[in-house]
Amino acid sequence: MDYAKEHTLSDQPLGIIIQEVGEWFMDIPYVAGSLDEHEQERLVVKLDGFDCVTFVESTLALSRTIADASYSFESFKTTLIEQRYRASAVDGYCSRLHYFSEWIYRNEEKGAVQNITENLGGVRLEKTLNFMSSHRDSYPQLASSDSLFSELIDVENTLAGLDLFYIPQNQIRAVYDLLQEGDIIALATDINGLDVVHTGFVHKSEAGETGLMHASTTKGVTVSPDLQDYVENNKRQIGILVARPMK
Repeated sequence: MDYAKEHTLSDQPLGIIIQEVGEWFMDIPYVAGSLDEHEQERLVVKLDGFDCVTFVESTLALSRTIADASYSFESFKTTLIEQRYRASAVDGYCSRLHYFSEWIYRNEEKGAVQNITENLGGVRLEKTLNFMSSHRDSYPQLASSDSLFSELIDVENTLAGLDLFYIPQNQIRAVYDLLQEGDIIALATDINGLDVVHTGFVHKSEAGETGLMHASTTKGVTVSPDLQDYVENNKRQIGILVARPMK
């Protein structure tokens, strides 16, 4: 925040702020499961290690706090809660937005992002979101609680009417000129019951490259220099969803 004040980042477009904040975390290690370490759901704030979603959430919340020129840790926490939880409040495990397509949908309702995937020429993604309930044993909270499992099924049922669109992997390069630094990228998958397998931000380099800034399992926070190449190099990734952060 001292850096943001010194360089008057609040005067910059939100996408520029996001790219600068994200670059601040370069090489921070990948840490999985940090939101699930406690038996009872609580706000977890961790800036010394990220998974792909916590990197996006934390970077976006910090950037929005800078854009508002509020700079305080309390403002950052409030923004993080609003982004991470369906009703902008910590109210149990199922109050967290576990499916990233719902994360985009709910944050668009709150005015934090705009889903621009369809406008970029995205095609319909036909999915029934039930991966979590179908893999109950992979989620300790669900495996140990019938009531949470039932609540999770109710959440999944509400997502049945969610309209999903994605840009197929071989068409991503065609929209590079329409993407902005700081746009949120969610990587769609062909895995049954699951919408997204990875997340990050559009990164625009000085050399004119359109890459993906993300928390990599092997490299920590890094920039993969070509977005389409990155998507195509994983056989379970079929394309991208794009959400533009709103100031």
